[in-house]
Amino acid sequence: MENIALIESFSEFKDDKLIDRVTLMAILEDVFRSALKKKFGDDDNFDIIVNPDKGDLEIWRNRVVVADGEVEEPNQEITLTEARKIEPDFEVGEDVSEEVKLIDLGRRAILALRQNLISKIHEHDNTIIYKQFKDLIGEIYTAEVHHIRHRAVILLDDEGNEIVLPKDRQIPSDFFRKGDNVRGVIDSVELKGAKPTIMMSRSSPAFLEKLFEQEIPEVFDGLITIKNVVRIPGEKAKVAVDSYDDRIDPVGACVGMKGSRIHGIVRELGNENIDVINYTNNLQLYITRALSPARVTSIKINEETKRAEVILKPEEVSKAIGRGGHNIRLAGQLTGYEIDVFREGAEEDVELREFSDEIEGWIIDEFSKAGLDTAKSILEQEVNDLVKRTDLEEETIKDVIRILREEFEE
Repeated sequence: MENIALIESFSEFKDDKLIDRVTLMAILEDVFRSALKKKFGDDDNFDIIVNPDKGDLEIWRNRVVVADGEVEEPNQEITLTEARKIEPDFEVGEDVSEEVKLIDLGRRAILALRQNLISKIHEHDNTIIYKQFKDLIGEIYTAEVHHIRHRAVILLDDEGNEIVLPKDRQIPSDFFRKGDNVRGVIDSVELKGAKPTIMMSRSSPAFLEKLFEQEIPEVFDGLITIKNVVRIPGEKAKVAVDSYDDRIDPVGACVGMKGSRIHGIVRELGNENIDVINYTNNLQLYITRALSPARVTSIKINEETKRAEVILKPEEVSKAIGRGGHNIRLAGQLTGYEIDVFREGAEEDVELREFSDEIEGWIIDEFSKAGLDTAKSILEQEVNDLVKRTDLEEETIKDVIRILREEFEE
């Protein structure tokens, strides 16, 4: 019974692990073979019999009987006198099987066995966890904030698995406290050493796509297909959707009455502004929709260079570009085309960069961010409006207007 007792003492911690008894016994056999090889130099002549139902394990050492004084390999051979202590009728040349008690390995060896077993089980657990989360990449996962570091939030799931949410994969407005439940997508899983490192992301376009699947039944059921998702986390996103059922309005179904369906997604993403547009194979129409809320007058497309020249009325330009250039950047990412915006009547206008000798570059950049990149686009605005649309001071704006009037209106 001593073998059973020892094995039970080794396996007492298994209930907290992702391991079944059969696997545990297989690991036990491997561990004991390593111990036997270390003690006897070889384990080929040992039989290890595992009984996972009883939790028992037997070790038998097989040797050949030789005449007294003729033993050359102690691990392989046994003297006739020693053999007859086991069974009195053994003869030279016969095989002897003798049970090895675990206690005979010595206290140190047993402690080493236990450490080796724990190490092997942890290695097994880590492999299982790695495979489990590798299959979850791109899927939404929820875990609880355990502690907060400067560059990452450390989360724990219900199984006690550690998940890392790095700062650069959070939404800028994210703020977490210990104990908060956090949703994101499993972004990557790596084995660093023996331990898997599981990374979560809330800034990935995949997170927004999976939120659509969770919150909008038609997307989950496959009635509406998400063709592409692009986003600037926490600021703005564009989602192109399509439906093969003409009776379904994909945009309407995703947004819901007065935005009821998309409201929960917007709130989850820190009030990220989400444009949902109808996908189409008509490239001109697709680019037009991608630039919403701006209204496009005309488009000229160069498919070889993947560029599109878009003509808009002056009052539509700032809408097309968007705050900080977000709208036009996302439209380009969504369609795969570099989009250049031009105003109607631009041939009578002058690019603001033409005045770089008199206006500093950083000032020109500030105007460009607001979609004001020609002389007319600035001169047509009131000073107060320009102050609101840019980060420039009133005096700086007045100086620019003075320069433009002197040079442009001559």
